[in-house]
Amino acid sequence: MAPKCHAEIMDDHLELLEQLRAGLPDEALITDPDVTASYAHDMASFCEAGAPAVVVLPRTVEQVQHIMRTATDLRVPVVPQGARTGLSGGANASDGCIVLSLVKMDRILEISPVDRIAVVEPGVVNAVLSRAVAEHGLYYPPDPSSWEQCTIGGNIGTASGGLCCVKYGVTAEYVLGLDVVLADGRLMRTGRRTAKGVAGYDLTRLFVGSEGSLGIVVRAVLALKPSPPQQLVLAAEFPSAAAACEAVCEIMARGHVPSLLELMDRTTVQAVNKLGHMGLPESTEALLLAAFDTPDPAADLAAVGELCTAAGATQVVPAEDAAESEMLLQARRMSLPAMETIKSATMIDDVCVPRSKLGAMLDGTAAIAARYGLTIGVCAHAGDGNTHPVVCFDAADEDESRRARESFDEIMALGLELGGTITGEHGVGVLKKEWLARELGPVGLEMQRAVKQTFDPLGILNPGKLF
Repeated sequence: MAPKCHAEIMDDHLELLEQLRAGLPDEALITDPDVTASYAHDMASFCEAGAPAVVVLPRTVEQVQHIMRTATDLRVPVVPQGARTGLSGGANASDGCIVLSLVKMDRILEISPVDRIAVVEPGVVNAVLSRAVAEHGLYYPPDPSSWEQCTIGGNIGTASGGLCCVKYGVTAEYVLGLDVVLADGRLMRTGRRTAKGVAGYDLTRLFVGSEGSLGIVVRAVLALKPSPPQQLVLAAEFPSAAAACEAVCEIMARGHVPSLLELMDRTTVQAVNKLGHMGLPESTEALLLAAFDTPDPAADLAAVGELCTAAGATQVVPAEDAAESEMLLQARRMSLPAMETIKSATMIDDVCVPRSKLGAMLDGTAAIAARYGLTIGVCAHAGDGNTHPVVCFDAADEDESRRARESFDEIMALGLELGGTITGEHGVGVLKKEWLARELGPVGLEMQRAVKQTFDPLGILNPGKLF
């Protein structure tokens, strides 16, 4: 088929806007190119982004249905978005697409202390939900580092995790049911409100982590837990990453259940100090943070402190109170923003390995950094084996950018060699498409594409992502 001429493209654009306006208020459409350009990409480096034809900001399920019916009728791609805090290019626009931003659908529809559930729209910010349920004595555990900005819809799309996953699990474990607008505009309900339920295939889990490629989540039923006691945090300094990882393995092998077990290497600690003036020990090669929210956290911290000392920790300092604990957690949450100050650009990897291989992953990453002459800092959800190597580089330096991309790929290859996965919580998006194919293998990839074909036969939902 011959490519369309400019006049035909303009006619198609006008028809698209006319059909969208038939079911949307004027304020729900953005067509100014300078404004739509700001919706073109998320926070990932090295990910191409196109120019959207229009940005739509619906407030109701019916409006989302109208958008999808219009997109199907005109065969226009749709890119769903939340707060665009993603790190894999999963929310990046394609040329001529409809960017469907769900940030205006931000209502908490229900909080039930009896059923221990919350029913929310996709644009609800993670931290807003957490604070709202806390008023009822409840707790929504998934807490990505961007929890003050990221939305529940985005968390569901990428199956995100957070600092507390070592004890409480990831987003997928808290999504009980979904309302999803399909590619053709039909509304489908999956899952349940009940504590138990095994009727039919688990389509809810299928949508969690699908990165907007199967449908548009417009409502979610989320499981909640009773609020735990206030946690206390311990900080342990180590002379090497290997020693810190040995401590992690001992903590888990001895049956301890920390609410948080996080690691920052020396590069990360120094960056956090520079950005936040946190006063962390810069001489340490690895700083391990362990927390407990048990009835007697001080006793648990003491036991873990002994294990850290036995593994070679040079200093073990338990927090004296909640305020000191929060300061340490804030330092950990600051890790990624702090690393972004080292150079003009960063590539944030997300490789998860078995806990027993965590030391090999960190040592291998350090060797890759040395081989490519780059600064690569690592922060990690150590209790999960989920590492976040952050490759720092000068985006204006062509050679350094090339080395950054090659080192990023080597880190992913190392993760697979160690029996891990290319992404523990950030998703595949554009950045890791090639690596998803390597991890899944040809048969697995074929089956995933078959699922995509079933839900999106025209291929209009977030095209070019995943595979």
